[in-house]
Amino acid sequence: MPVISKFCGIVICMLFSRPMAAHFHAIYGEAELVVGLWPLKVLQGDAPPSVRQMVLDWATQHQQELLSDWHRCGFRLPLRPIEPLR
Repeated sequence: MPVISKFCGIVICMLFSRPMAAHFHAIYGEAELVVGLWPLKVLQGDAPPSVRQMVLDWATQHQQELLSDWHRCGFRLPLRPIEPLR
């Protein structure tokens, strides 16, 4: 999966999948979250509450960029990196 951001040990990846709505994956060690982009919410997975909150805070700051990368992914275009959580 292409990596679009990294922060605090969390790796953010995106892989286009037609059966699923726009989403990204947040990987933290053995934990993985699948986060929907519209509306912004955790769809699957489990991670420590602090990691979950950091991922949602980051996604809120970068929702438009994430949606743009989702569309690029659907057309098999290179994804644009997104700034880490500040």
